[in-house]
Amino acid sequence: MGSVVLRQITMAVAQVLDSLLSAYSFILLVSVLLSWVNPDPYNPIVRFLRNVTEPVLYRIRRALPFVVVGGIDLSPIVAFLGIGVVRTVLVGSLYGLVRELASVSARFMIG
Repeated sequence: MGSVVLRQITMAVAQVLDSLLSAYSFILLVSVLLSWVNPDPYNPIVRFLRNVTEPVLYRIRRALPFVVVGGIDLSPIVAFLGIGVVRTVLVGSLYGLVRELASVSARFMIG
């Protein structure tokens, strides 16, 4: 019974993390697209997007100063790559753990 609960909790954490990373990717994409048209900085939606994305992009720019090339900011690309790595490694590992817990649970039920 304990492994079933652990499996469900692990599955829930994996799904929530995957959903949050997907949502952040979408927010980042919208923020990047809006930066091309120079929107009103006092618009509440624009302010929300900047407040959510700028802390991450600032840290990337500070850690990797070479991502700003000739006035072009490539930090969103690094952020997208980072999100992809986290989704592949962390979320994939959590789903793998769920499969492993399911197989262990099935072995105990059979044996």
